[in-house]
Amino acid sequence: MNFYGKELNVYKANLHTHSTTSDGFFTPQQIVRIYEEGGYDCLCLTDHKNTNAVSELKSKNMTLLSGIELHPVGPRNIPWHLLCINVPYGFPGEFACGQEAVDAVNAAGGIVFVAHPYWCGFTSAEVMSLQNTAGMEVYNTSTRYIGKEFNMTIWDEVLDHGRMCNALAVDDVHQLHDLFRGWTMICAEDKKPESLVSALRNGEYYATMGPEIYSLEYKDGVFRAKFSAVESAILMSNKCYGNCGTVPDAHYLGEGNRPVSELVCNAKEWFPAGSYARLQLRSADGRYAWSNPFMV
Repeated sequence: MNFYGKELNVYKANLHTHSTTSDGFFTPQQIVRIYEEGGYDCLCLTDHKNTNAVSELKSKNMTLLSGIELHPVGPRNIPWHLLCINVPYGFPGEFACGQEAVDAVNAAGGIVFVAHPYWCGFTSAEVMSLQNTAGMEVYNTSTRYIGKEFNMTIWDEVLDHGRMCNALAVDDVHQLHDLFRGWTMICAEDKKPESLVSALRNGEYYATMGPEIYSLEYKDGVFRAKFSAVESAILMSNKCYGNCGTVPDAHYLGEGNRPVSELVCNAKEWFPAGSYARLQLRSADGRYAWSNPFMV
């Protein structure tokens, strides 16, 4: 994939996973096998308040990352759901407050994302009260049952306030019906743990429920993206600004004669200086994909 001028490989990852170590239906080894057979390149086990010894799990080709989901008390006594990636085995599961947890994860070399803030009931202001997080979940499969799987509004409000914030799509798998509905495509040179973690830390990935992004470019004020056939492609920005580009019928080109659509937008003409922009795709069957934001 051409990721803003860098040619990188793309690795399919589920970064929010529960097993019988906490409240999941599958054992850690079973969930590894399920995602490996599902064609994933990376899996992070993030059980509630507990880590897993991922080095002891068997996987042929999939990279396994150690993680944990933490629940310190948050604003209005709502517990935080903090998705923590790349923490060591035995990392503590209890913290007095959200910021203490974030600081401890960062100090241990990990990364923190705010999980499903809409489902939790957090406002964008409350999300922004945490410092030094890497982003949030824009889509979470397991929270779809009460209609709160999407977090685009909270994400955009955070971005509108000038806080750069990246976003993941995840399964948050607990049971069979949570599988394979949202994932993160990590852009990296290889799928060694350190390469994948570095890409996540640097925002070198996109989130999706199905649509594929083949290239992203921002040069001389002009944004260009190529992606699979979709019904809608919007370059979204601050407040009332956005650009819904004309998406022609996908034409065939590239490897395997795959159908490709393209969006081109002169962002400097459309959007105020200092604003953010992010690509949002929607397929005909209602599945989304999202790029991380960049500054205009």
